[in-house]
Amino acid sequence: MATQKYLSDLFAEFPFACFGDFDANPLVNGIAIDSRKVQPGDLFIAMPGGSADGHKFIPMAIEKGAAAVVGEQDFTGLAVPYLRVEDARRAVTFLASAFYDYPGKKLTVIGVTGTDGKTTTSNLLYRILIAAGLKAGMISTVNAVIGDEELDTGFHVTTPDAPDVQLYLAKMVAAGLTHVVLETTSHGLAQYRADASLYDIAVVTNITHEHLNDHGSLENYRAAKARLFQLLADTPPKAGQSYRLAVLNRDDWSCGYLSDVVAAENGKNPPEKWIARAAYGIGGEADIRAENVRFLPSGLTYDALGRDFAVSINSPLVGDFNVSNSLAALTVAVVGLGIDPALAAQGIAQLSGIPGRMERIDYGQPFTAIVDFAHTPNALKNAIETVRKLTDKRVIVAFGSAGLRDKLKRRMMAEVSAELADITILTAEDPRTEPLDGILEEMAEGARSKGGVEGETFWRAPDRGEAIRFMLKIARPGDIVMACGKGHEQSMCFGTTEYLWDDRTAMRAALAEFTGQPGPPMPYLPTQAA
Repeated sequence: MATQKYLSDLFAEFPFACFGDFDANPLVNGIAIDSRKVQPGDLFIAMPGGSADGHKFIPMAIEKGAAAVVGEQDFTGLAVPYLRVEDARRAVTFLASAFYDYPGKKLTVIGVTGTDGKTTTSNLLYRILIAAGLKAGMISTVNAVIGDEELDTGFHVTTPDAPDVQLYLAKMVAAGLTHVVLETTSHGLAQYRADASLYDIAVVTNITHEHLNDHGSLENYRAAKARLFQLLADTPPKAGQSYRLAVLNRDDWSCGYLSDVVAAENGKNPPEKWIARAAYGIGGEADIRAENVRFLPSGLTYDALGRDFAVSINSPLVGDFNVSNSLAALTVAVVGLGIDPALAAQGIAQLSGIPGRMERIDYGQPFTAIVDFAHTPNALKNAIETVRKLTDKRVIVAFGSAGLRDKLKRRMMAEVSAELADITILTAEDPRTEPLDGILEEMAEGARSKGGVEGETFWRAPDRGEAIRFMLKIARPGDIVMACGKGHEQSMCFGTTEYLWDDRTAMRAALAEFTGQPGPPMPYLPTQAA
């Protein structure tokens, strides 16, 4: 793994124009995009941002020992070499890749994108690769798995910053790995964080209502996801590999659009460089399809049928959406990598669950308590419909909607719960600098629009801990109570402060209180004092 590179070496394969000269051509010890974290010898890349412009911090970076600076604005008279590029945010991923000796060239890189199901699909794929005897790693929005090493990738769910992605890939190469599953978010794609990763296979789970505050419309959001397939087209041939594959969800509305994107990319290249396509789906005309789907108390089972194979799939996971997620992973493995379907089925069976995804918390209470990450209207719908199949009693759901994010989603999620759940508790979920009362009122309007009656079928509980306690208080034997929206996340943002918060810890704390057993204390949120 590289520890130093000459500045000129970082631009040896740079795919965009740059202006300036390398002067003394200093040695670079690292890549920094935050002036506060610059170490002596770093290359500081100044990027414009929503709240702060990195160009303003160039003097600070130089004072802290930056060996050179890259930015978008014209600068003269700096004490270190300065290179101007057209798009600094797009440049950083290629410069980081060069610093780490282009790790994507030495790996088979599988990109997983979509609104819901990315993390589960990535984990299923990782288990399949391990079951097939491949030396595989994974970079998800939860963690990076590199051999026996597991690294936390942050408080909230997005693709890690470009230098971190390339560092993780380089660590995988150094550890002797050959394959990596890279969960890729729309933010990561829009901000070019993984552009130099050199994808070999790209898979989409689905595209539903989410992140419209960032992308403006569902069509723009879809286009951001489609960048993964455009990046797939840019991947040059790698040693020992001849394939590039786009894996699409035949059951999702995005399938036709994404298929057209792939066709357009193919139209730019000769046939020997075309991207192959494979579609998965439940029944119908998909290349890999699920038939005879059955949901059991122990999970799910179905027959997976391909053009030249049939295999029985058994999974401890629950829900229609996990049939789709496992089909996506199976298609990548069998069609893209040539893995034996029986080995792929073994890998799928080995994944018993994902932290914060339909995770049951049991303190011996007479009802079922679940924590799930469902934080979009579609995911909440799927979660409620899934648990409906697990009980003939009531379903009680608590969730919120984030501040400074997609406002349309607030009403939509409350509408979904008002229609499908028996009781809805509206609570906090990262309100940030927005007034929480206003967010809850928007959600309450959605609940009322679908016949919800406050105090009878839905309640507001601004403090999330109290919302969970209230669910337990009103639960009856056989009911299911479910806290949705945070899942595995480790913090909640009020104002500009991230407070340590884990829904699973909160559920355990509330259940311990409810059953009179030892348990963790309820995590603190500022709403507790309200």
